[in-house]
Amino acid sequence: MGRMSRENGSAGLPEYAERVLEVAELIPPGRVMTYGDVAEWLGAGGPRQVGRVMALYGGAVPWWRVVRADGALLPGHEQRALGHYRDEGTPLRAAGSSAARRLPRIDMARARWDGGAGDGADEGAHI
Repeated sequence: MGRMSRENGSAGLPEYAERVLEVAELIPPGRVMTYGDVAEWLGAGGPRQVGRVMALYGGAVPWWRVVRADGALLPGHEQRALGHYRDEGTPLRAAGSSAARRLPRIDMARARWDGGAGDGADEGAHI
């Protein structure tokens, strides 16, 4: 996941990418934000821009906490993500019976984080 690790020097990252990655690091274990939530939090870009940043640079942050709005697991990374969700106690919905739905989905109603205080994250202002 992601081509650049933050340890390799984030100085070369575009400013927007750095801001997106900082938000991803704020999301508490067991909670998620959608790509659109992150863009709204930043007041810039949109879900596609956030998704692009996560695809290119997200490998060194908790990428599994930035998700699709429908709660589907990230294609190509389902098993890795599922392991993280189970380790962190992220609320999941049971898998369906169809071939396309053999994996659980994130229970967005319970797992979605609004960036508020009191659930494990700093109370700092938006980035």
